[in-house]
Amino acid sequence: MPEVKEKLIVTSSPHVGSALTTKKIMLHVIIALCFPLIAGVVLYGFYALFVVLLAVASSVGSEWFYNLIRKKPDTTGDLSAIVTGMILGLNLPPTVPFYVPLIGGIVAIMLVKMLFGGLGKNFANPAATARVFLLLAWGTQMMTFIAPIDYSSGVAAARLFAGFVDETAYVTSATPLAVIKGAAATGSADVNLLDMFLGNIGGTIGETCKIALIASLIYLLIFKIIDWKIPVGYFLSVAFFSLVFYKDGWNFILPNLMSGGVMFAGIFMLTDYTTSPDTRLGTWIFAVGAGLMTLLIRRYGGMNEGASFAVLLMNLLVPLIDKGFKSRPFGYKKPPKKPKGEAV
Repeated sequence: MPEVKEKLIVTSSPHVGSALTTKKIMLHVIIALCFPLIAGVVLYGFYALFVVLLAVASSVGSEWFYNLIRKKPDTTGDLSAIVTGMILGLNLPPTVPFYVPLIGGIVAIMLVKMLFGGLGKNFANPAATARVFLLLAWGTQMMTFIAPIDYSSGVAAARLFAGFVDETAYVTSATPLAVIKGAAATGSADVNLLDMFLGNIGGTIGETCKIALIASLIYLLIFKIIDWKIPVGYFLSVAFFSLVFYKDGWNFILPNLMSGGVMFAGIFMLTDYTTSPDTRLGTWIFAVGAGLMTLLIRRYGGMNEGASFAVLLMNLLVPLIDKGFKSRPFGYKKPPKKPKGEAV
């Protein structure tokens, strides 16, 4: 029987393929973002949808314009600019003036994403960075929140279109974060956990309804779009540091988890592929560090919220985390130490 010779084909990396393209991944994220978007429109009216659409339009338009003036191929077809715009818009209050999401989209795409080389090369999460910029530039508008629509009242229809026709229909509302901040020294936060879970509270468009966010998390985990270690590590660290930094900390675990942007950041912002670590240990350190920074800012900082600032700060530390906790190549053996006095 003749000898069969097998050909060994050597190719460059990567050697592991996947059916998930960038466009498919972004499409899954867009679908997941639709859950809190729908909840936000139901809670706050159609002006909330208008705010998100403005942020998306600004983000996509900024990327298209940048490629046009730089004479580069159009990259808006990968859908990443839509994802950035949706995340940014959902992080805004449902009453912000129209120019806030427009400028936010320009900052996110032009300054944070495209100037550093485009998708995969940005130093920080574009939406988180843009939100921090907007908080510093328009603090009053970014910190004005309203109560959700009361559908049992006769003004529900007016509230659905309040941002377009009648802003007097708005009722400003204190967020649970403000209550938690004031109750930190007493050891007991007087907040309604059921209202926080259902979203019957003031807040940004996409962060309030926890049912919608849990649905997003389940969807992204089922399709293996995000690394489960990041949201789990972040949520557990927020719970742990609630015990550390608050008097009678057990009373603050659920309020801290369900208030502000903790759940939204853990699901959609910290899990960004480009700005999260590449190693297993580094991923846990990244998630725990974000939880620590969030609680430090909430408990001792001048602002009630700390999630977006924590995302930005930990993004900046990712290169150091990757360098400090680099995985060893398969089969690597540490060279033996040379005796003292031996010439190098």
